Amino acid sequence: MKRNSFVNLCVIVLIFLFSFNYAGSAQGGDWTHFRGSNLDGIAKTENIPVNWDVSNIKWKTGIHGKGHSSPVVFGNQIWVTTGSPDGRELYAVCTDFLTGKIIYDIKVFTPGQVASVHSINTYASPTPCIEKGFVYVHFGSMGTACINTGNGEVVWKRTDFKCKHVQGPGSSPVLYKNLLILHYEGTDVRYIVALDKSTGKTVWKTDRPEEPYIEVPEIGKKAYITPLVINVKGRDLLISNGSAVCCAYDPLTGTEVWRVVRGAESTVPMVIAEKGIIYFYTGSMVNPDGGTFTEILAVNPDGKGDITSTNILWRKRDDQIQTQILTPVIKEGLIFTVNSRNFMMCIDAATGRELWAERQRVNYNASPLYLNGNVWFFSIRGEVTAVKAGRSYEVVAQNQMDSGIWATPAFLRNSVILRTEKFLYRIAN
Repeated sequence: MKRNSFVNLCVIVLIFLFSFNYAGSAQGGDWTHFRGSNLDGIAKTENIPVNWDVSNIKWKTGIHGKGHSSPVVFGNQIWVTTGSPDGRELYAVCTDFLTGKIIYDIKVFTPGQVASVHSINTYASPTPCIEKGFVYVHFGSMGTACINTGNGEVVWKRTDFKCKHVQGPGSSPVLYKNLLILHYEGTDVRYIVALDKSTGKTVWKTDRPEEPYIEVPEIGKKAYITPLVINVKGRDLLISNGSAVCCAYDPLTGTEVWRVVRGAESTVPMVIAEKGIIYFYTGSMVNPDGGTFTEILAVNPDGKGDITSTNILWRKRDDQIQTQILTPVIKEGLIFTVNSRNFMMCIDAATGRELWAERQRVNYNASPLYLNGNVWFFSIRGEVTAVKAGRSYEVVAQNQMDSGIWATPAFLRNSVILRTEKFLYRIAN
């Protein structure tokens, strides 16, 4: 009896310790936005499996409809959005982190009018953002909503912000203090809006400058980027890149601080930053000799007004065969990306010099992530490739999922939360 009592006590203690550790990790190990809680693609977890097999799949859950939104995680909840293929029904889906069971499947919007989307896009591509008690889902011009994560009830909705996306929605929402910030850039209108996250009421709305777009063809006056807040000498700046101009705004008021004019069409990747410098892809530009190209610019964000001629540190030209989609990741002075010609590459952030480039067989549209010395890439055919985050090309692991990966995974709590075209997975040791 004594032995049995001791064993039972040990079991109770282990369960308590597991629960305590899990609760602690939930507070410090969430993944609240597109590309992580800091929107930088840098994972903070201790360990994930490098080589994956069936034993690493803790669960997989089918998600109905179609959606490319990336998973966000807070506490025991994982949220994604999805929609019917025709865009007539738009949903927010919540899954249990430990079991994979669906907690909520909420029909949020049923748009009366639905525009077409590009063949590689969906009606549910913007990634939600989440905090304690609330998740914010965004479907571009089709609507934005706040949902109570405790009971699944919709707190507020906005459907009055419109633009002609042409190819469907893509920009993800960003939380900043008491604000929910949204980027709209269509062929007709281009603006940024900040809502009171508690009520959904408009706090400020700022139109993007018109001058840089005057010479741009109408079809080029659109972008799908997610803005980024950085701090420059004690002042927060909201950096919002677009098809023809990258602007910095005061995130509390929407007042423009500076601009860099460059580009001509359809910017998708968001701005990245490290050690006081920002880096971003421009929109597509026409090559006089034929074809199109984009540039990666390195910019000193400490300035005012038009800083195009003064603050660009370097630029790297990149010929295109299609629109650049993924956002690079930067770590310790090295930028890792895959360009539109399927070259996986590493760029020296100090000079813009290409350190290595390796041709890949397929497209990589999900954004790469950094963890513990490796950079992870995810292809539209379900290939998962980890390479050393170094100045030479070295493949660490290659794994294969069931179908294409368009959403950027979440790396947290020694787990990978990964969405393919068919399933949502939790992968762990």
